[in-house]
Amino acid sequence: MRIHFTCLLLLIACATPSILAEETFRTDTSEDEKLPWYQTEPGQFPPEGSAHYFAGELVGKDHVHRTGTIRVSRTDKQRRSHWDLPIDFRLLPYGSLAYHGSPATLKDIPIGTHLHGLWYVKDEGEETKSLFYNRKSIEADFTKVFRLVDDFTYYQEKNRLWQVENVDLKEMKLQLVGQAEGEDKPTVIALDLTPATRVYLGKQIASLKDIEPGQKVLFNLTWATLYGVGRCTDLWLDEESRQIAQAQQLAQHRLHQKDRGLAGIIDAVDNQKRILTVTLFGGIDAGLFDDLKPKSTAQVCVSEPTLQIYDQVNDKKGGPILSVDPIEKQPGSSGIQVRVQTSLLLEGYRPGRIVRIFPSGWPIVALPEEETLWPERD
Repeated sequence: MRIHFTCLLLLIACATPSILAEETFRTDTSEDEKLPWYQTEPGQFPPEGSAHYFAGELVGKDHVHRTGTIRVSRTDKQRRSHWDLPIDFRLLPYGSLAYHGSPATLKDIPIGTHLHGLWYVKDEGEETKSLFYNRKSIEADFTKVFRLVDDFTYYQEKNRLWQVENVDLKEMKLQLVGQAEGEDKPTVIALDLTPATRVYLGKQIASLKDIEPGQKVLFNLTWATLYGVGRCTDLWLDEESRQIAQAQQLAQHRLHQKDRGLAGIIDAVDNQKRILTVTLFGGIDAGLFDDLKPKSTAQVCVSEPTLQIYDQVNDKKGGPILSVDPIEKQPGSSGIQVRVQTSLLLEGYRPGRIVRIFPSGWPIVALPEEETLWPERD
């Protein structure tokens, strides 16, 4: 019996570290609220499920530095005195956005758009400002953005369309019903329509009079949770109109990426052979990776965490692409690793640093000066 008991103790001892490892940080589904939230580490991708969700409205942005301000949506967890308080944010280097169902940048998303976000806590020692009589949002500690998406994208990714139940153009109310997978019963919401609500039907710009019961729709909101669910800024009445909106944003995204290169993090540097091993960030159109072909060439520019470059026309070194390999896909990672042999190693080619890669055939053009790092030298 003593042997069996000893073996049992060994099994428990071996199992304990793995159990503890699974409970080292808090998540939205955690039962232990005393656990700390996950703190992101430079040069590392975060673990699955470690981000915190909340929504809000984009009320300010600096698209060049990938920063902005969001007014947090009201929830039952907030005191009335702490409603509608804003927080400043910055996008993580691998942080991404989506708009109209396609990848996007901050400049694509209008001020006033209601967004759903995945967030990480601020860095240790980072202060958050208080305002309006020393009040802070209950989400004030979450300043690092992993992902932001509009209502269109949020519900599309959940395979959730809303059906028009009733439209009252006298009261300017739109009643919708929707049921997501796993929900016990459908949800009924009422949106505010305005004379400025943009309505799309097929290839046409429609009007409020084209809204009919039974239509399956997606929408974008502003003033969300201030006076009910929110004001409807855009309404797509059919699948064709949604596909057109998605295709237009996708084209804008591809143009933006080809002008600025594919961002990624350096995993390793072979100093003797001048080989960079880079994991590309996710959140972009996967079709763009098809332009990275072994035995072709690529140019590599050093980037800052804001993804800005000093002068991409002149500050680049290139050479043959040795390999393009699939790797384990982590949050923030594309799951694509590239090895490029450059003609010369630049100072910024170091493990943990960020670069942008231009596949062969992508024109490297001079960006508008406000997007570069040069003005910030003065």
